[in-house]
Amino acid sequence: MRFFLISDNVDTLVGLRLAGIEGVVAHEDAEVSEALETVLKTPDIGMILVTEKLMRQFGSHFDQVRQNMAQPLIVEIPDRHGAENGKDRITKYVRDAIGVRI
Repeated sequence: MRFFLISDNVDTLVGLRLAGIEGVVAHEDAEVSEALETVLKTPDIGMILVTEKLMRQFGSHFDQVRQNMAQPLIVEIPDRHGAENGKDRITKYVRDAIGVRI
């Protein structure tokens, strides 16, 4: 299983390429659609990493894949500037889900 990155900035792409993850930079709707089509035609890609900004802008493309396909898994990642949802996102999620403060 391989990973593939769809990013909105070159820095994230370069950083993940150093870890051996291929990807593309996309800024427009057509670029995101084309990248998704290419990835979905590659059967050994099991996970698509998508930056938060792209997920916020073009989430409907990724939602269609999530709803209609079992694989690949789509994971939203922060970019080089950090998480937009805050660094305590997981702590907040646990607190809201089970009512326990950690």
